[in-house]
Amino acid sequence: MADLEARLREVVRGEVRFDVAARALVTMDASNYRRVPLGVVAPRDADDVAAVLEVCRAHGVPVVPRGGGTSIAGQATGTGVVLDFTRHMNRIVSLGPETRTAVVQPGLVLDRLQEAAAPYGLRFGPDPSTHSRCTLGGMIGNNSCGSHSVAWGTTADSVRELGVVTGRGERLRLGQGWAGAPDGLRGLVEGELARLRTGFPELPRRISGYAVDALLPEKGADVARSFCGSEGTLGVLTEAVVRLVEAPRARALAVLAYADESAAAEAAAGLLPYGPLTVEGMAADLVPSTAGLPRGGAWLFVETGGETEAEARARAEAVVRAADVVDSLIVTDPGGQRTLWRIREDASGTATRMPDGSEAWPGWEDCAVPPARLGAYLRDFRRLLTSHGLRGTPYGHFGDGCIHVRIDFDLLSEAGVGRFRRFSEELADVVVAHGGSLSGEHGDGQARAELLPKMYGEEMVALFGRVKGVWDPDDLLNPGMLVRPAPLDSDLRFSVLPREPVDVAFGYPADGGDFSAAVRRCVGVAKCRTTSASGQSVMCPSFRATGEEEHSTRGRARLLHEMLAGEVVTDGWRSAEVRDALDLCLSCKGCRSDCPVEVDMATYKAEFLHHHYAGRRRPAAHYSMGWLPVWLRLVDRTRTARLVNFLASMGPLAALAKRLGGIAPERRIPRVATETFTRWFGRRARARERRMIREPGPEYEESFGRPVLLWPDTFTEHLSPEVGKAAVRVLEAAGLTPVPLPKLPRHRPVCCGLTYLSTGQLDRAREVLRHTLDQLDVLVSPEAAETFAPLVVLEPSCAAALRTDLPELLHDDPRAARLAASVLTFAEALERYAPDWVPPALDRPVTGQTHCHQHAVLGDTADRWLRAAAGLTGELTGGCCGLAGNFGFEKGHFEVSQACAEDQLLPAVRQASEGAVVLADGFSCRTQLEQLAGARGRHLAEVLAQGLEERLLKGSSQDS
Repeated sequence: MADLEARLREVVRGEVRFDVAARALVTMDASNYRRVPLGVVAPRDADDVAAVLEVCRAHGVPVVPRGGGTSIAGQATGTGVVLDFTRHMNRIVSLGPETRTAVVQPGLVLDRLQEAAAPYGLRFGPDPSTHSRCTLGGMIGNNSCGSHSVAWGTTADSVRELGVVTGRGERLRLGQGWAGAPDGLRGLVEGELARLRTGFPELPRRISGYAVDALLPEKGADVARSFCGSEGTLGVLTEAVVRLVEAPRARALAVLAYADESAAAEAAAGLLPYGPLTVEGMAADLVPSTAGLPRGGAWLFVETGGETEAEARARAEAVVRAADVVDSLIVTDPGGQRTLWRIREDASGTATRMPDGSEAWPGWEDCAVPPARLGAYLRDFRRLLTSHGLRGTPYGHFGDGCIHVRIDFDLLSEAGVGRFRRFSEELADVVVAHGGSLSGEHGDGQARAELLPKMYGEEMVALFGRVKGVWDPDDLLNPGMLVRPAPLDSDLRFSVLPREPVDVAFGYPADGGDFSAAVRRCVGVAKCRTTSASGQSVMCPSFRATGEEEHSTRGRARLLHEMLAGEVVTDGWRSAEVRDALDLCLSCKGCRSDCPVEVDMATYKAEFLHHHYAGRRRPAAHYSMGWLPVWLRLVDRTRTARLVNFLASMGPLAALAKRLGGIAPERRIPRVATETFTRWFGRRARARERRMIREPGPEYEESFGRPVLLWPDTFTEHLSPEVGKAAVRVLEAAGLTPVPLPKLPRHRPVCCGLTYLSTGQLDRAREVLRHTLDQLDVLVSPEAAETFAPLVVLEPSCAAALRTDLPELLHDDPRAARLAASVLTFAEALERYAPDWVPPALDRPVTGQTHCHQHAVLGDTADRWLRAAAGLTGELTGGCCGLAGNFGFEKGHFEVSQACAEDQLLPAVRQASEGAVVLADGFSCRTQLEQLAGARGRHLAEVLAQGLEERLLKGSSQDS
């Protein structure tokens, strides 16, 4: 390894990494398989690729090309050197609107090509559900398809020329008419013409094996097309010329509801004569109850196009009339269509959990049969599942006869793995009996290559081996795939994980208390690797800031997996590699909602830090900001807020304090309130009582509404009491009676433990939260459940901590769940207990960002209702502000924090119309806006309170 690494560093201009983290990050793709590579190289160009191949050939080390790493059959894993094309070879070389072609590099993400082609009314036809992170190289290697294949075919249909480097360093330009064919290939094919003309099933989604039939003379002897789907086993792609298609100016989406998936499958082929762009199918198992689909048990998504919306709708209506459906829906609004398509695109992740929460896995993800036989095939497939005691939910490209499914294989036990093999062998027979292909989109890889003789026969598979020998006589490229494959039940990713649950602090209720199962949630679909956040999505801000795999949710999950495995990452909880990868996790919790399988990296980070620093000195920021509630209470008790603010304004003293506290020097220390919210609230209540005694009368008789308890979170209490004051005014105006938490016998204030949680000080967090439950014992007892006043928490991050972290950390205390269930946000309290209240008519546009914890944990439905009722128009952005509590204040995080803010928040504020209200419910968000943009963000309560004052003044002036 040392000699290989040294030689590669001598000849490669790109990055060469043989370190633990780099290797651990690419041990897996999105399949069931795992292989540990020797190293990873990010080549800068074709010269680098040729140099790597030369060195590896001399050392007898295999080479595996890798794009986005979303392959589902194992073909993006290997034991030699992995080529990562996403770092440097990721450009559009040229785009020709006149010729409708583009020249691209293999690491280019599909969405970047679509964005570049869109201004010309063009697009790349194939569009896998992973379009936001899959690469053109990976698509060509797997011959990917996507939902629009009924209109525009597979990737092979869109390839014109390919630049390739062979295992022996020969540079070829592949095209039609034998262009670029390696020596010996033409002679081999011309000697097998009869076999090639009769040995391949005719169906639109035949991806399995090598496409040697594309070399037939009647098919133009297309070497580029035959290379598609070869999974990196024949040559390394360095450039591609691809065809673009004209995108419809308008689209309509007809959602057709059927009683069950069989009825939907039977109907799909009959819709093809109407020229749809898509015919996608899915059943109720994969659809959230709030999806807003027409009533039914299964649905076809049929997209139509046209020059105008009316034309697209007319075609959709024709499809609906031709379909025998239970119910239907036609959507022409682009936003509504995106919402519905997101349900379908997330299915590859959603399907990894059965309705009861148990795990399901790929392996037989994408078999394809002739579309007319799909209904019969699905019935046989269901019978086979039942006979093996397995469950799965088919979905996918019904119009092409291609089915995706995740099955609840037990891949952790010897018996379960044996069942996996038997089922695979029998299903291959079923697919072949229906005239189908073992792979209809994602390639054979290791999952299906062993079974190719069932589909093609031994002689055709032997021919594939001879083709491989012509292209790659040294078997250097991706060995074990397609030709001479590894057994389908070897190298399983789960075999290295501990069999007994790991001792952890959190309860992981959705994973049966098993941390390994929680880490297994990440199946590698890599939605976290999107380079731009769309709509309200948050995940993964640190990846978008750095572009590094280790700073994606998937990358961190991979490192945790390898930490548990103990083979590559050998230091367990003490691992510096895992610590460094988690260091830039903002704990925004975006993955908890945006990841299709709800990976919760914020919790995993807290868990890791808890173990990593057990018995050891922590970073200074963990003491300065992790213990923030303690320091702020000390300031309050000693009445030294003015002194602290003065000292913090003195440059040298502030610099010293930041250096000692592990705080970024670029940050300004926030000012501490000279009067806490609780003190103000008590002083106000006492003044009102005195006034009532002194001047009794009806004008001072309060009509008390439903009481709501105001939670004294650290930020509202000590840093922004103006938010609490505004909330009191608004809640009272709405007829509610905000009251502080009752005086408690043990004097230490209650706390949600957020700062201890985010820094992984879980023993301290548990102590603080148990104390809080003890203090509120009378309120969270079972007897008080019916009369317990709701807890209104103004700071979203604190509300999220109480609602989710509290019951997950104190999973053994039933009081925790009762307290969590009582937590309401400011807007939720008004929606639930004052639904008829009419807020002041503000009639102003808004800008800003939905708090990431609100997006991920709390939801913003009530906030949208409240904003609409007040006449606040416009949408808030997604993403994360980048400050994220202690994260953006920690030394070394400023640049990433700033980049996260520049992703969506700051551009939205700069582009806002004049007079727009900048909404920011979180203290971190407001601080980030102030420090980076000089903009004042306000809590929704502050905006409404100001509206009440303006309404009162307006009423007074009208009276006078």
